[in-house]
This record gives sequence, C-alpha cells and structure tokens, in this order.
Amino acid sequence: MFRIGHGYDVHRLTEGRKLILGGVEIPHTTGLLGHSDADVLLHAVMDAMLGALALGDIGHLFPDNDDSFKDADSTGLLKRVCAVCREKGYVIGNIDSTIIAQAPKLAPYIVRMREKIADVCGCDASQISVKATTEEKLGFTGEKLGISAHAVVLMIKENQN
Repeated sequence: MFRIGHGYDVHRLTEGRKLILGGVEIPHTTGLLGHSDADVLLHAVMDAMLGALALGDIGHLFPDNDDSFKDADSTGLLKRVCAVCREKGYVIGNIDSTIIAQAPKLAPYIVRMREKIADVCGCDASQISVKATTEEKLGFTGEKLGISAHAVVLMIKENQN
C-alpha cells in the first residue's frame, strides 16, 4: 500500500539565529525564527510524512507552546516522526523537496542535506531529492524576509502480503 503526503513550511529570517536547512548549518548573516531551530525543509518533510498517514502535522506532535521543544534540533524531531511512521508500518519510498530562498545560494549544501535526511530517516540518499530555487526577487522570499519549503513523500507499507 502506498500513501502520498505533501508538506509546506515557512519561517521569517532574523538576525542572531543560525540558518539550519535539511539538518545542515549554512553560513549566513541571518537565520530562521521559530520555536525550534526553524528548519523549514525538515518541517515540510515531517508534515508530508505525517500527512501521508493522516496523522496531522508537526504542531500536533510538537506544539509550539511546549517548552520542551524550544530550540529543538529538527533532526531529532524527524527521527521521532520516522519512528511513528514505522510503528504504523510505513517506510519512506522517496522524498522530493524544494527550498524557496533568494539567498544564500544553496547548491553547495544540497548533497549534505540529502545525506543528512537519509541518515536520520534510515534510508538511502538516492531516495531523497532536495532542490532550491528563488522567486526572482518576488514576494517575501524574494525580498529575503523568509524561506519556505515544500515536500512530497511516498510512504510504503512494509511487509505487504
């Protein structure tokens, strides 16, 4: 049995925060503002996984009014989402994701992001696609006010009979 999910996340850029995308710290003058580390890519991936299994979104599992998730490392949250999916009998078939950011240039970090996500999820990097694009200086991402990400995931039921 196959299940498909879509996830989306957005966070505002601000000074005084690290920029973490796909579990990788990226040198930049600003970082993303959020209750956790605000990794929009991993948040979109988690929402896609949870959505595929009709389990809500990450706010349901990791509410932003719970101080135990303050400044949380999103790779740890992703591990927990993967565990929930495995408990339901599903594994990742593949993930296709896109980061929307005017700056910084993300091409030098894409391979590391793919490898990091695969490592956290216990799958092969060939199952993970990460792309980056700009919005040609349009909208909040184009004006460098924030970064957003989309993810689509195919979840596969293990041990089908």
